[in-house]
Amino acid sequence: METKILWIFSNLGDAALLLPLALVCALWLRSVDMRLAIRWAVLLTAGMGLVGLSKILYAGCGLEVPAIEFRMISGHTMLAASIYTVAAGLLAGGLGRAWYLLGAAAGLVLAALIGASRILQDAHTPAEVVAGWLLGGLIAFLLLRHVFAVPRKMPRALVAGLGLLAVSSIAYGHHAPFQRMIEHYSWWLCRGLGLS
Repeated sequence: METKILWIFSNLGDAALLLPLALVCALWLRSVDMRLAIRWAVLLTAGMGLVGLSKILYAGCGLEVPAIEFRMISGHTMLAASIYTVAAGLLAGGLGRAWYLLGAAAGLVLAALIGASRILQDAHTPAEVVAGWLLGGLIAFLLLRHVFAVPRKMPRALVAGLGLLAVSSIAYGHHAPFQRMIEHYSWWLCRGLGLS
């Protein structure tokens, strides 16, 4: 039973589920202000770039910080902390500006549970999960403070919520191949750059 619960939470943090949810959030933000959708895309891409770089440097070049057992930023946790926090913040923001903080907090709690599942599955160390959670939380904060900097009620929250639910139903349980690609190609990249 414990393994099943860990698997459920771990799947909630997979890029195959979260990236489509991020796209739904971007489309929803676009309906409010195109600049918010662009900001979301840039912030999330930067976060994924940092996660990817940390994974390449470890898998291909062997770089790590043994003193704190840090090899790479947890991608599951970073994506969960950014995307669930933004999605829940936007959904709760549909009730009014004051509610978005409650939604964002719920997203961060879910991301912490996903991160804990990654630790219990020995996929990441606590330092790697904390790094992912902080990075994802920062991304969400940098977006949500702009979304709700002016009093606004997120439009069409019910439609967006149904879109998020539909995408989640289809994408849950699938696995993005990013980790396999990083493990396969990073050695060649590091070798080509003279880092290994």
